[in-house]
Amino acid sequence: MNIIKKYYPYLTGLLVFIVYLFTLAPSVMEIDTGELATDLLTLGIAHPTGYPLFTIVGHLFSLIPLPGSGIYRMNLLAALWCSCAITVFVFISKTVLENIDLFQSKKISVQPKESKKNRKKGEKEIKAEPAVNTFSFSENIIILASVFGGLILAFDKTFWTQSTSIEVYSLHALLVMLVIYFLIKAYISQNSVETFSVQNKWLVFSVVLALCFSNHMTSIFILPGIAYFYFLKNKLSKNSIRLIGKMLLVFFPILMVIYSYLPIRALQNPIMNWSNPIDLERILRHISGKQYQVWLFTSFDAAAKQFSHFIDILFGNYLSGGSFFGEYNIGLFFIVIGILASFKYAKRFWGFLAITFAFTILYSINYEINDIDSYFLLGFISLAFFSVFGILWLIKLLKSKNQPYLIPIGIISVFILIQCFINFRENNDHNVHVYEDYTKSLIGSVDKNSLILSYQWDYFVSAAYYFQNVENYRKDVIIVDKELLRRSWYYNQIERNHPGIVSSIQPDVNVFLSALVPFERSEQFDPNLLETSYRRIMADLITSNIDKRSVYIGPELIENEMQNGSFSIPDGYDIVPDLFLFKVVKKDAGYVPAKNPDFTIRFENKDNKYSMAIENITGAMLVRRALYEFQHNKPGKAALYTAKIKKDFPDYVIPANLSKALGN
Repeated sequence: MNIIKKYYPYLTGLLVFIVYLFTLAPSVMEIDTGELATDLLTLGIAHPTGYPLFTIVGHLFSLIPLPGSGIYRMNLLAALWCSCAITVFVFISKTVLENIDLFQSKKISVQPKESKKNRKKGEKEIKAEPAVNTFSFSENIIILASVFGGLILAFDKTFWTQSTSIEVYSLHALLVMLVIYFLIKAYISQNSVETFSVQNKWLVFSVVLALCFSNHMTSIFILPGIAYFYFLKNKLSKNSIRLIGKMLLVFFPILMVIYSYLPIRALQNPIMNWSNPIDLERILRHISGKQYQVWLFTSFDAAAKQFSHFIDILFGNYLSGGSFFGEYNIGLFFIVIGILASFKYAKRFWGFLAITFAFTILYSINYEINDIDSYFLLGFISLAFFSVFGILWLIKLLKSKNQPYLIPIGIISVFILIQCFINFRENNDHNVHVYEDYTKSLIGSVDKNSLILSYQWDYFVSAAYYFQNVENYRKDVIIVDKELLRRSWYYNQIERNHPGIVSSIQPDVNVFLSALVPFERSEQFDPNLLETSYRRIMADLITSNIDKRSVYIGPELIENEMQNGSFSIPDGYDIVPDLFLFKVVKKDAGYVPAKNPDFTIRFENKDNKYSMAIENITGAMLVRRALYEFQHNKPGKAALYTAKIKKDFPDYVIPANLSKALGN
């Protein structure tokens, strides 16, 4: 029992890590995991804002000779970071509850009386203010509240999601926890701001804050809460301002040293070299996320939509006719109680949590992107701290004389187990292979040394970076992201990885890059010249390569860009539906054969918009190929494709005319 009391924060993290292992993804997942895994394993430069600390630490971890593929080891690192974050959460809760008097409306000094003779030179005596509404909790209650609060956060859907596959938010969760921990340690110090030991605590805090900012710029969400605690503790005085100056002198050099990774590594032309940040202009553009700022503070309607989404994932979208359970499920019960209880027990900590939660949500809802959930992460962490006080209040209410903790432990455990059970299915990525299967099947279906034009980033292009550059799968295939062609840095990366692709159309590239300079600098630019030269480059990539290699185009270009006129096949060429892509051929080429649909894609047993998109895209392409075969008087081949649809895509509707013609 003494061992449990001594090591319970670590045991909580270990328990969570074991659970996370059961839901760990074995391969790449949607959106950025393929790209980020490639960055970590090859020391590349990730998409803005660069995440240098994430990249460096991840690469060092990749050098440990652990079993499993590179992507599995990176996913394992995400689970480890999240588990460590829960451990720190428990430490923070323990520290706050053990020093509860210092978080009440009146600051209590428990500093022992000492004579002026014994007091160190330069230190000022802190006089205790009147003890008002003081509380104290037993060690057992503190342990239970801290551990159960940590488990509520660990099994929250959004937090749990960060542990199943590699993403920057897993390390961010850990660093945010460390920032809060060292902030609390500095806040509860019982000497004045002039004291050397207290200044050291704030300087250590500034080191951790610099590490947090060097990982992800959403660290800004916690700054208002930091300011609240800092000035609550130190007041607004010359000494407190002077200490801020010292903290900044520590903060900025650390930040600059870590971010110097970007230009140093960019000069070495890594495989992944997003933004190619080799000069000050490119560096600032990259770390500020200028590419994504167009989605910030776009409109009130966009913010309202994102806020509605937040309400759905928090409370459950049963309000709009969906599932009853939300982000915290039954754990929300403890949060509601905890908001009231924390205001009673620790008003100052309540203020910190309320400020942090409000700023996080208000800022995040003004970012108009689809995958916004992770931006709410600090808000959910704040709610989990509230739940600690809810659990504490419930334990005090339900404990009895004979078995003081048996009943509350039983009730709270049931609540948390239900939440874990509900979210387990949503976060169980243990058998997810759909993105690996789709990517490998797609690349494997094309001819040797082919060129693919696509922008299916979320479930193909990002994953392909990993499989081609880490696992060396079909490195002969050249994949060009049509949307990234709009960025100046991308041409350097293409030429570095595939020499000759850009240089063969260099004159038109130079025209486009010249027109792009004022656009990337937010200066006045010629939109017509920019768009015309951009379209010419896409056409040039086809015409300059068609005699050297097979050229394929993603169906999304055909369905979107060709429909609205922003992309067209060069004169003299046509497109033929292949397995997953359209193949560019010369006009009047006659019948163009394709491989049989003998691929296998293991789809998830849960609803996911990205895997559903893969189903729809693949089903549509199989139908197109079946129609193509039938139109060329090859009903036997057409039947192969329709049979594949019926077997692997039973929900996809085969056109009635095709089904009837084949006698189905």
